[in-house]
Parts: sequence; C-alpha cells; structure tokens
Amino acid sequence: MILAQITDTHIKSGGRPAYRLVDTKAALKKAIDHINAFTPTIDAVIVSGDLTDEGGADECATFRELISSLAVPFFMVPGNHDNRENLRAAFADLSYLRAGGAFIHYAVEDFPLRLIALDSTVPGESHGYLCPERLSWLERTLDAAPERPTMLFMHHPPFSIGIAHMDVQNLMNGDALFALLGRHPQVRHIATGHAHRAAETTRAGVGVSIAPNGAHSVTLDLDRAPGDAPSFTMEPPALRLFHIDDDANITSHLSYLGSHDGPFPFYDGDGDLID
Repeated sequence: MILAQITDTHIKSGGRPAYRLVDTKAALKKAIDHINAFTPTIDAVIVSGDLTDEGGADECATFRELISSLAVPFFMVPGNHDNRENLRAAFADLSYLRAGGAFIHYAVEDFPLRLIALDSTVPGESHGYLCPERLSWLERTLDAAPERPTMLFMHHPPFSIGIAHMDVQNLMNGDALFALLGRHPQVRHIATGHAHRAAETTRAGVGVSIAPNGAHSVTLDLDRAPGDAPSFTMEPPALRLFHIDDDANITSHLSYLGSHDGPFPFYDGDGDLID
C-alpha cells in the first residue's frame, strides 16, 4: 500500500498568491499531477490541513475544484487556517466530514492500514489542542479495533522541531495524546503538517512525521527566539509518501516534485558497473 500526504496548500481567494509571492494554486496542481502520474499507483491521499488560507467559502470551492482532479481517494482534516463548516459545505458529498459531530474526525476502514483522522484545531488560534471530548473519541475508536495496525493523521505536530515560532503553536497537549497511545500499541505512526517543512521523530515508541509543503517552506531557523520575525523560503517542493508492507511496517519517503535529471543506469549493457 502507498499513501501520499498533501498539506498546507493555503489556497487563496481568487487564486491570489500567498504573501503576494507564492502561487499556491499552481503548487497544488503540480502535487496532484505528480500523484496521478506516480508509479506504482498511489492508493489514497491524506490531506492534513490548512487547505485554505483564510477559510472562506470561495477558497474552499477553489480547493475542491483542484483536489477533485486526484485520481485516487482523498481524506482531509482541517488546519488552523480552515473553517470546518465551509469545508463541509464545499464537500457536502463527503459524509466523513460530518461523521464526528462538531469535529472533523473519523476512521477510514477501507485499507490494510486503518487511518484515523484527528481534528486538532482550536477556532481562532494557531496552536492545536485535543480536548477531552476528542481524546475520548480517539480512545473509543482505537478500542473498537485493537488488532488493526493504525496510522493517525492531523494538522498540528505533537513534538517540538527546534524552530521557536512554530514550536509555540504546535499541539499543546501532546503528552496527553501519547499517554493515551500507550494503551494502544496498534498505532504505528502519526502524520502531521503545519510546520511547512519535513521533520521526523519518535515519541513513546511511535513514529511521528511532518510533511513538507509543496509550495513555500518555513525557514530552518534553529537559533531564533519565539519573538523573532518568522520567514519562509522557496525550497524544492516535495510531498511525503508512505510505503506500507504486508506486515504493516511503515516507511516514509520524500518525493520531489518537478523534472529532474535521470534516472541514469549504474551498470552498462554487459552488466558491469559503469566507471
């Protein structure tokens, strides 16, 4: 099984560039084309929030127009820039967006790896938080299938990445999440976004990753204070791929978008290493 992850697409009203510079609409199109052309075929796509820049209905409609060109199923969660109700209205045909009541959380049972979507957003705030209601829902959902290998996906990373202005707006109660997961060893991985750059770690025996943004990246400032002005850079765009083997072992890759030189052979026609 192969999963792709798209995150932080930040589609603007009228297709305007983000921060007057970043063509997020073109970046999303490029990511979708990459997924559709990938060999072997990708089975599904998880979309981990900040689909829009301001959460408006027009932005949601534009996002829907773009994402609908995916040739495979996709599963979304909101980010802090999104509006739950506007997303639900734009994707009225996707019943999973309404399955969680006030929150957009749900389980996907269609694949060998069970997927659980978590809504980590706090309306009006940049940081994430899993309230008691959401943690209770997660506990019940995991209790329902203790033998099934599972991946969680949500917007906010439950760990610090060393970039001060992002670390003050990650998941504020990651310790509560990992305490819960200690009772559910079937959870193999947590896939997140929000930080606009790739990062990976392990907490409490669970792999956790952040997918890169396919457009602009948060600058890798590892020595700045939380109050210093944040910035972004235009690094080579990429998306995250997960390869899941028959034993539900999960391996994470970065797949870079666009045209690159190669592939070139290691061996010549006689089977000799080219030197």
